Amino acid sequence: MSKIRQQRTAEQLRMVLSDLFLRELSDPRLHGITVTDVKIDRELEHADVYVSALGDESREADVMAALNSAEGFLRRELASRIRMRKVPQLHMHWDPSLAHIQEVESILDNLDIPPADDSAPSEQPQQKD
Repeated sequence: MSKIRQQRTAEQLRMVLSDLFLRELSDPRLHGITVTDVKIDRELEHADVYVSALGDESREADVMAALNSAEGFLRRELASRIRMRKVPQLHMHWDPSLAHIQEVESILDNLDIPPADDSAPSEQPQQKD
């Protein structure tokens, strides 16, 4: 399987799954879920789907349980929307990157960095006549 086709298929899966989460799933545990990434193996048999919930990592267990129970529905919908011989098995994973970003921003906000001194002469290149 070519790497380009693998990436293109993963992107298609990500887009369709995002649309399904936004429009089709009625489970209240899945509101505000974002598909952050999809990685698919070379044989297109297994797809790792990374999801996160905006601003709330405490929902991880509920979200993962809801996603695992909705896997059959998601695969059926993928089969009807994407032309593939076989729809890959979906392996759902929690993506902690948003929590890490918030943690880094919090650390940066708490740093005691003095403001830049504007009185220092700025170095500007001199123009030659």
